[in-house]
Amino acid sequence: MGALPAAARLCVLGAVLAAVACAAPALRAGPGVPWCAVALLAAVCAVCERLPRRTLTLPVLLAGAFLLPPAAAGLVAVPGALAGRVEQRPAWIRRLWHAAQLSLASCAASHVFALAAPAMATDAGLSPLAPADFPAALPPALAAALVLSLVAAALDGAVRVAAERRRPRAAWSGLLLPGPLLPALVHGPTGLLTAALWHSDYGPPAALLALLPMSVSSWFLDRCERERAAHQATIRALVQAVDLKDRYTRGHSERVGRASVLIGRELGMAGERLEALRFAGILHDVGKLGVPTRLLRKDGPLTPEERRVIELHPEYGHEMVRGIGFLDEARAAILHHHERLDGSGYPYGLMGHQIPFFARVVAVADAFDAMTSTRSYSRARPVPAALAELRRCAGSQFDPRMVAALCAALDRHGWHSTVTSEATESATPPSGNVPSFHRPVTGAGQPGGEG
Repeated sequence: MGALPAAARLCVLGAVLAAVACAAPALRAGPGVPWCAVALLAAVCAVCERLPRRTLTLPVLLAGAFLLPPAAAGLVAVPGALAGRVEQRPAWIRRLWHAAQLSLASCAASHVFALAAPAMATDAGLSPLAPADFPAALPPALAAALVLSLVAAALDGAVRVAAERRRPRAAWSGLLLPGPLLPALVHGPTGLLTAALWHSDYGPPAALLALLPMSVSSWFLDRCERERAAHQATIRALVQAVDLKDRYTRGHSERVGRASVLIGRELGMAGERLEALRFAGILHDVGKLGVPTRLLRKDGPLTPEERRVIELHPEYGHEMVRGIGFLDEARAAILHHHERLDGSGYPYGLMGHQIPFFARVVAVADAFDAMTSTRSYSRARPVPAALAELRRCAGSQFDPRMVAALCAALDRHGWHSTVTSEATESATPPSGNVPSFHRPVTGAGQPGGEG
């Protein structure tokens, strides 16, 4: 068992012995077990184990739990688990553990279903399910699915405690309730439908075809999740590149994204559009990648020519993300987040509602975080003072609706901001030379901001 701790070896050994003990009655029963059904379900389960993320394994195991006696149901998962894909070593011990884990979970689910639906239980499994059985059979099926998920999660947490020496609370965090509820609600009825079709006039082929829609939907959801992960990786790479180039704003992009989401939610936004707004806030300064680093970190005032160069960063950012399809709506915020309602902003001097919605949101979020974060040229203001400054400039610089939404959201949720101060990391502290129409000045100045 390699370098596994002794506790982990004992955990695996205990699970294997328990699984063998649970399956032993089926081996002793011999012809009394529907071995053809066991073999067919085990073959299907083995195929499912080779699929991405094993999305169909659970409904197949549940169908076995509804069709077979507990000892036989525990055998369905074994061949597939022993032959399944394992990406980490030691592979053989992981396969053995996976087989024992699924076997015990399936056996427990079958016991629960037999106890909860005694009228359908027989010595050889379950009596055929009729359409009239469905209202009565659905609660036991959901209970069995929940037990299967809970047992598998509990065993997973136990081996983490043993192998990784985690604290039990940390090991089971996220594995137990409410985690198993969704799989139980989704896969319980699917497994019950498969079991009912198995005993119908159409037989096992029709039962297995019932899994096809779930297979297609699982594939689609897997693709969507992979695409979302790719989007997140793209965003992280761009933000990290900006942070490396202009270190004094480290963390600023994420906070602007978070503040933008607070505003968007307060205005009733949700789903993909709210996610797009978050991307807009996070990437609003991506155009800094096209600005010479010496200007971003210049210690001292900018010349008019240098200021004109830095004022190109919204257009640089717009061009950088032009070919990234999922950032279509975010591009407008990247390009126009320095516009002002009175028309004195840049790059195009748009006025009022000529400024895109996302850009008006990000402008408020950007100014708020700039004022509440410590920069090399200014100390962080308290949140109430920053909000008061935003209200003072609402109508001339900022959209009053966005300012009111941020104030309401912060009253409800509060604001937790880490103060950024990169000056101590460099012998020549950066000056934050990104021109803005809301940078801190005295007298009749505007609220602080950084680009």
